[in-house]
Amino acid sequence: MKKMKIINLNGEEKKDLTLSKDIWGIEPNDAVLYDALTLTNNSLRQGTHSTKTRAEVRGGGKKPWRQKGTGRARQGTIRAPHWPGGGIAFGPKPRDYDKKMNRKERRLALKSALAYKVINEELIVIENFDVQSLKTKDMKKLLEDIKAVGKVLIVVEELTDNLILSTRNLDNVNLLQASEINTYDVINCNKMVITENAVKTLEEVLV
Repeated sequence: MKKMKIINLNGEEKKDLTLSKDIWGIEPNDAVLYDALTLTNNSLRQGTHSTKTRAEVRGGGKKPWRQKGTGRARQGTIRAPHWPGGGIAFGPKPRDYDKKMNRKERRLALKSALAYKVINEELIVIENFDVQSLKTKDMKKLLEDIKAVGKVLIVVEELTDNLILSTRNLDNVNLLQASEINTYDVINCNKMVITENAVKTLEEVLV
């Protein structure tokens, strides 16, 4: 499997890390990956949209005019869909958008997303993320030094107060623990920065 250079917080290369071919080196499955992203997007939908049918709108109990002899089209109620203020025909109703995926599919989707990061050279493995400064500008400079640009996903084994405080005001940075990593966040970033320990944790769980 491909070897990755492990860098420090200054962007200097320290050593090599051999990634597991069973995770980072698989042939990505686009179909399962698409299903996983659809599942995530669907889960964000509330499904509370609703309209009233002709049976639910107020009024319209009386026939507006007699059936024959007026020269007008026959009407049974002023709350039919073609009347102003009438009910909505085939309008949205509350529904559940949840999609089902089994455990093997979820794992394959995450592995496919991680494999794409290696294929597209969007993965940065860092020695550790023990930052001392709480300042946002220092974190911004750190990310520039390690060439993490655009939307950045930072994955660490454990979150620290300094790391949380220094990244919380950066809109383009998403911070996760290795145990919280998911397919959507991996795909939805330009660069994925992961610590050496987080890589080992992922490989223990996913292999």
